[in-house]
Amino acid sequence: MGKKAKQKTQIKKKTLNPEFNEEFFYDIKHSDLAKKSLDISVWDYDIGKSNDYIAKGERLKHWYECLKNKDKKIERWHALQNEHHVASD
Repeated sequence: MGKKAKQKTQIKKKTLNPEFNEEFFYDIKHSDLAKKSLDISVWDYDIGKSNDYIAKGERLKHWYECLKNKDKKIERWHALQNEHHVASD
């Protein structure tokens, strides 16, 4: 398995319904995209407590759009699905 790259959004404090509209950039050749995956998850971080998993986004459709549209910016809002997740850190 290849190396994982993580990027984080800005922190949204004091809200139960945060909205994120952020961009992430990765230096990947288009020919290598089909071998990669995109994992989007949302966590609640409280100082002094364990991090709580909130939800993950539907990412596969977005990834296919990126593969089909070389050199085109693909924007998509990800509706979150509350599914059990185990922290990888």
